[in-house]
Amino acid sequence: MTDWAIRVDNLGKKYTIRHQRQHQTLRHALTDSLRNLKRGRSHHPAAPTQEEFWALNNISFTIQQGDRVGIIGRNGAGKSTLLKLLSRITEPTTGKIHLRGRVASLLEVGTGFHPELTGRENIFLNGSILGMERQEILKKFDEIVAFAEVERFLDTPVKRYSSGMYVRLAFAVAAHLETEILIIDEVLAVGDAKFQEKCLGKMKNVQREGRTVIFVSHQMGMINQLCNHAFFLDNGVLVEENIPSIIIQNYLNHIHQEQNNRFFKAKKNNQDIQIISAETASQSGQSKVQFSHDEGIILKINVYVLHPVENATIGVLLKDYQGRNVFTTQYNLENSQKQSTELQASMKIPGMFLRPGRYSFLAAVHVPNIREIDCVEEICSFMIFDIGSEFSIYSDQSDQGCVFANCQWNIHETSVIV
Repeated sequence: MTDWAIRVDNLGKKYTIRHQRQHQTLRHALTDSLRNLKRGRSHHPAAPTQEEFWALNNISFTIQQGDRVGIIGRNGAGKSTLLKLLSRITEPTTGKIHLRGRVASLLEVGTGFHPELTGRENIFLNGSILGMERQEILKKFDEIVAFAEVERFLDTPVKRYSSGMYVRLAFAVAAHLETEILIIDEVLAVGDAKFQEKCLGKMKNVQREGRTVIFVSHQMGMINQLCNHAFFLDNGVLVEENIPSIIIQNYLNHIHQEQNNRFFKAKKNNQDIQIISAETASQSGQSKVQFSHDEGIILKINVYVLHPVENATIGVLLKDYQGRNVFTTQYNLENSQKQSTELQASMKIPGMFLRPGRYSFLAAVHVPNIREIDCVEEICSFMIFDIGSEFSIYSDQSDQGCVFANCQWNIHETSVIV
């Protein structure tokens, strides 16, 4: 096809990591120094060793004009390295990059800003770096300033800006100057919720203008909503490219294969009832630690009944990553108990209930208001990702609570008395 915007052929980036050999202890260092002095030798530190590290290795792809491409992968997968290569900040070790059009990139807070220059001067500096004429920059100048909300500080050196002011102005410059390709790393999390919503609205406008956007984010829902194509990077290799929903699910499955949240405990011969194992699972029963926001979660708890206990109850307390209690549920085991028997209790958390984040369980067997028989804390840690709820447009969801509230809304017109 001839309408491509970016074409990458066999791209690779290698770094050389130097390791300085160190003496194991101070005693060894002193001993070696004295030995060298007796032998008439001068002491020199051990020669450093070198290691080659390929941040990216043999990557090839084509991005069409107007595509919105999301790039996902764990920390260290090579995402930021790829964006730096596409932005011409660093040179590749192998391969070629072909670009059609001017590129604006926002990879770090204040990228391309000169700290001694004012906000006004940096707008023109960035525009000129992008190859824009002064008249083109002037045409967009008022929009940039209004979007960034830095009017009062426009003639202040940016070294005195807060990180929030920095990122507002940097994003405004990158998004408003009319380049054909826009590359954005996950810097939007620096701003507040109002600014994040504003940025996402602008990115949608950029998409409607037909500009090519490359976007790196750990927010799966944001990529699912904003992008029409996605890449999955792992250990410097392009594992897969496809529509975002497929890439996100495959990425979560990949993480799940390398994690295990099963809890096990050996049986004791002096405990009436004890919790011996637990795990979270999908609705099909498969052990799992990564869930989408609309997916049901099954908690399975195995208990061993050595001696039945009257009115024994199993209870579960769910906690979020900050240790806050989310909910408690329990079930009476009295009619299920038999001597020297293993039982499996399971409970289901419905989809569209828990908000994105990390959670864990506390499980206990007790006789209510009488005694605790067994208890295990912080077991079966699991993650929930938002892959497309109405809240996924917000890059920071940490202060929006733990649950999706299904509230009933009503709106009607009222008369206003003047």
